[in-house]
Amino acid sequence: MKRIILASASPRRKQLLEQIGVPFQIVRSDIEEEHIKSEDSHHKLAQRLSLGKARAVGKTHKNAIIIAADTIVVFQKRIIGKPKTEANASKILKLLCGKTHKVITGFTIIDSESRKSVTKSVETKVKMKALTDEEIKSYVKTKEPLDKAGGYGIQEKGAMLIESIKGDYFNVVGLPLAALSEELKKFGIRPFTQTLSGRAF
Repeated sequence: MKRIILASASPRRKQLLEQIGVPFQIVRSDIEEEHIKSEDSHHKLAQRLSLGKARAVGKTHKNAIIIAADTIVVFQKRIIGKPKTEANASKILKLLCGKTHKVITGFTIIDSESRKSVTKSVETKVKMKALTDEEIKSYVKTKEPLDKAGGYGIQEKGAMLIESIKGDYFNVVGLPLAALSEELKKFGIRPFTQTLSGRAF
């Protein structure tokens, strides 16, 4: 069986891939993203970023199946990134509270030997509760928003901020498991048939 590589250092994506019983190794993918942030379509942007990550790792890891993903949060056609400060996190949460935004994850699977590849994207709509200033302040103090696109972690304390979602929950966390597992079958990888968890190297 070919090695399976997750081209991401995200602990959330690592945990999700482990959840479906796929054995893998982790290789961080560092690519320059600025030159592709001008894409008009947010779906196309997420796909292009995931493809770039997969290709970068595939160049140095032969005879492997590479999995890469990129998640973006979009509100009123504007991409909401990861807040770098508590003030920025508060501003983002005030912008999103009481409203619906989109979470789009692009993912790519590449066989670095045959060069077979697939790139897709999945969208989930998320409605945040109408939060008070005190609730936002309390959440920001946890520091959780500072490494999350959109300023919240739905799988952690940020779950309390969410009123409803429409679509794949796991997509919001960072990896659309249903769509990904279907595409993995086309590469001869069937979830639940292996139990080895991911390890970094």
